[in-house]
Amino acid sequence: MALSFGAMSIAQLSLLIQGGKADPVAIAEALFDRIDQYADRAVFTVLLRERAMQEAHASSKRVRDGRSLGVLDGIPIAWKDLFDIEGMATTAGSVVLAGNAPAKQDAAIVTTLKNAGMVAIGRTNMSEFAFSGLGINPHYGTPENPSSKDEPRIPGGSSSGAGVAVAAGLVPVAMGTDTGGSVRIPAALNGIVGYKATRGRYAMEGVYPLSTSLDSLGPLCRSVQDAVWIDAAMRGLTASAITRQPLRGVEIVIPGNVVFDGLGSGVAEAFEGGVARLRAAGANISPIEIPAFDEILALMAKYGALVTAEAFALHRERLAGQEAARMDHRVVMRTRLGEKTSMPDYITILAARARLIADVERLVGNRLIAFPSVAHVAPPIAALERDDELFIATNGKTLRNTALGNFLDWCGVSIPCGRGEADMPVGFLLSAPANRDEALLAVSLSAEAVIRDDRI
Repeated sequence: MALSFGAMSIAQLSLLIQGGKADPVAIAEALFDRIDQYADRAVFTVLLRERAMQEAHASSKRVRDGRSLGVLDGIPIAWKDLFDIEGMATTAGSVVLAGNAPAKQDAAIVTTLKNAGMVAIGRTNMSEFAFSGLGINPHYGTPENPSSKDEPRIPGGSSSGAGVAVAAGLVPVAMGTDTGGSVRIPAALNGIVGYKATRGRYAMEGVYPLSTSLDSLGPLCRSVQDAVWIDAAMRGLTASAITRQPLRGVEIVIPGNVVFDGLGSGVAEAFEGGVARLRAAGANISPIEIPAFDEILALMAKYGALVTAEAFALHRERLAGQEAARMDHRVVMRTRLGEKTSMPDYITILAARARLIADVERLVGNRLIAFPSVAHVAPPIAALERDDELFIATNGKTLRNTALGNFLDWCGVSIPCGRGEADMPVGFLLSAPANRDEALLAVSLSAEAVIRDDRI
């Protein structure tokens, strides 16, 4: 039963809890048993046993007394290790923050979901300071992708532990952050659903930042329906108003530039299969060129990446002191590149970003955008740990497709669409311009069953 509870969707678990067929206390105990038995000790950085059992007991009593808080009451959740948890230091995947003062209160979004009745199981591992799309962490270990059948492969990052915790059936949902793809990448590489909301859709107080111009939040879970329910609760709603939109007549564009460069053959085949199934279901799918994609890459080449400039500003004093020696040298190396971006350069990037967002919104209109979440399947860990040049090149390619959406302030949902090389999962990314989350989720609710491949 420990495995079955963790492998269930929120919808399945909620039905059991609300119907009196499963008790939140028994569910939490079963999940902790499952986590204890799981061989990979790098998935969680901390387990919140005492807190979780208190929350589960409170949920159990509410349900028995007919005072359930709603569909999420008693549902377990894991939190990425950059959300403040009262009484604990927020380490953000780094040992240099381990000695910081404990948080005086939960992050705002942690409180919001606690008030919806959710049970906090633990904190999940991540790339140090959220600054990598691969999920490799030399301090707390690298969670291994549970889909791998040959050798240990990356989980994707930076929400690495979150992706593995859900894919391995340890929890039904884990909360991540997404600055350049950190929800959608691990979702794609682990064969689960990841929803990155429009930046600013949820409260960010108490979330350790990477790049305030780009940081956003979102859940990693088993289904789009789960994401819709979590989204409603994160906005303080007792129920979601989002309903399934029929696919017939839905307009979807597929960019022909940038996002298919260097695409793995297995990824291409899986994505094309998803496109064919959507078209057969009545969606109107057409090609498009998005010149902004090429402009964004040129902008980064000339002035540096926006995320790197803001990460350097955040960590400037740390990099100049003794703490730098205790950080992942690859994180240090990448962050220091931000020093090359001058203030005039930074202002130029922000101005160009505003222009490109407006240009793309005019070009795309009310249509959705589709392309592969990641250009390749999860690669082996060992070679990336050995070779810094390979790490940098792979990280750039891993982040490329999703980071375009962050720069343009898009929302996006990664849905499993099949398997590629080495029988590893492939993600199909549906995106929409900023603040069109409801429209994106409404279509995704219907599209998921069509996009998914039976082998996932």
